[in-house]
Amino acid sequence: MMAAMEHPATRYDVLIVGAGHGGAETAIALRKAGFDGTVAIVGEEPELPYERPPLSKEYLSGKATFDQILIRPSGFWSDQGITMLLGQRVIAVDHAARLVSLAVGPQIAYHQLVWAAGGTARRLRCDGADLKGVHTIRSQADVRDLRDELAVIRQAIVIGGGYIGLEAAATLRDLGKEVVLIEALDRVLARVAGEPISRFFEAEHRARGVDIRLETAVDSLQGRDGRVCAVRLTDGTLIECGLAIVGIGIVPVVAPLLAAGAAGDDRGVVVDAQCRTSLFDVFAVGDCAVHANRYADGIQVRVESVQNATEQASVVAQTIIGQSASYETPPWFWSNQYDLKLQSVGLSVGHDGIVVRGNQATRSFSVVYLKQGQIIAVDCVNATKDYVQGRKLVARRAHPDPAMLARSDISLKDVLLTETEDA
Repeated sequence: MMAAMEHPATRYDVLIVGAGHGGAETAIALRKAGFDGTVAIVGEEPELPYERPPLSKEYLSGKATFDQILIRPSGFWSDQGITMLLGQRVIAVDHAARLVSLAVGPQIAYHQLVWAAGGTARRLRCDGADLKGVHTIRSQADVRDLRDELAVIRQAIVIGGGYIGLEAAATLRDLGKEVVLIEALDRVLARVAGEPISRFFEAEHRARGVDIRLETAVDSLQGRDGRVCAVRLTDGTLIECGLAIVGIGIVPVVAPLLAAGAAGDDRGVVVDAQCRTSLFDVFAVGDCAVHANRYADGIQVRVESVQNATEQASVVAQTIIGQSASYETPPWFWSNQYDLKLQSVGLSVGHDGIVVRGNQATRSFSVVYLKQGQIIAVDCVNATKDYVQGRKLVARRAHPDPAMLARSDISLKDVLLTETEDA
């Protein structure tokens, strides 16, 4: 106690842990709302806050520079009086004393804490997982290292058929690389989309030369001189490669909060509608926050999207300044692959019906997901109008006539107008 008094920790009115979308947008929203207290962002990476979605697309391909994916220009933060504490990792939270401890350096005191630490890329747990040439796509440094190797390799293996895996495969094919994509489940995008969307994207990737292996698991990674040279599958098949990209999800960074007593588990820290954790004056937003989502029938979910992080950041900022706010926006997502734009709204988990609008052969169509007759989610491929109008249907849990819904000559806006009275 005496040492703490002799060397008092620097104190901020709002301390934000995490310099990704959630953390950056919280600071931005506070200033927009007129908050004039001290604000600091602690970021583990040395870089200023930047957008992560372009990492697997424009930044990986070289079409975008790092400056072009910054969330705000470098001078913005100082202009707004937001202190950036970069290259620092928080290892502990003392809730009673309102202090955070860093891996290196003095403790930092806070009045209110916003945990926006996101997650780290999940890694394989098999022999060879730590070989050189095995990459993830989660940070600017990850992609910088990956780009350095692309010029000298011919074939890459992508492990994981989610958004990151498919986007990386598309980018690599556009760069002229041979690509084998390995997915353990029976279809790509299985956790986030229905079968029509999965089969469509499988066909599109195969048409462009991606070798997709479904229901296929990795046994080990083989190396030569300390570098990956092949992937061995559980059936014994050996596939040679110049590098491997692992896209199998993230691990939420919540250990310091859980150790401090926050409710949650390794899936994330639990928050309420105002993004408060169970610890007083401690909030959490973004990829590490688990919340009861009304669009999942109140089930606790963790939503990994820029929109989720941004919306939750806004709610936290309004709550901190004393305004009434709650997170109730339908989740939405997007993915760009080749010349295809997939836009999704809502959560399709648990659907009991699917309606396809349009013809997949035209490469512009939508899939509407129903549960007990209500629209719970919409996936749109090169169909932005359906996406924009579909958001309203998801928000009100519309109960349309399925026959009208299937008619692509009738806009979703008009389907909403003809919604049955029992909605």
